[in-house]
Amino acid sequence: MISWPKAVLFDFDGTLIDSALDIHAATNMLLARDGLGPLSLPDVKAMIGEGTRKLVERAFAAAGRSLDDAELDDKYGQMVPLYAANLTKLTQLMPGTTEALTALQRDKVAMALVTNKPDFAIAEILEHFDLANYFPVIVGGESGVPHKPAPDMLYLALEKLGVEAGDALFVGDSPADARSAQAANMKLVLVEGGYSREPLESLGADVVLQDLSELEAALARLAPKG
Repeated sequence: MISWPKAVLFDFDGTLIDSALDIHAATNMLLARDGLGPLSLPDVKAMIGEGTRKLVERAFAAAGRSLDDAELDDKYGQMVPLYAANLTKLTQLMPGTTEALTALQRDKVAMALVTNKPDFAIAEILEHFDLANYFPVIVGGESGVPHKPAPDMLYLALEKLGVEAGDALFVGDSPADARSAQAANMKLVLVEGGYSREPLESLGADVVLQDLSELEAALARLAPKG
């Protein structure tokens, strides 16, 4: 057991899982219904990170069509079943995920998953990769609080864990993750290989990792001295 951190909060897409191929496929199926697209994988990757509704809005804008609120509601409603049928066909764990989670569990560090992803998708993907037992607390896209980059999802996870912000850190891969953690006054670790539209070095992280296999060593460096 280690004394710090007491908890580690994780983003999901681009941090623990590489879901871009499945999201890309569902996005292009949605656009094709209106004779639009297809969008490239890099284009869709750059749209991930602030929830499925925002992704749908960005995808239609990139395909040359702006949506009013009613149209966005409709397209989001169509996207949900399309993605639900493609949750784990091509999705893979990010490098080092299982090792990092196992090490934290061994050291009795509490963990929470904090993601803008819809709740139905979270549950199925966690079950598919046998990850559910690592996360006693999950704050997902239907948690009823403002999504990242607001800090509210992190606050809710900390409250559920019974841990103060100074005793925890957040691990993510994107500007939304960075801004959420910074607004919550939490230590921030960012991981390369995800879906950031900005260089990670520009986002003010305490540490940037090549992959999650480096997390355990990073925690030792970030632990308060004395």
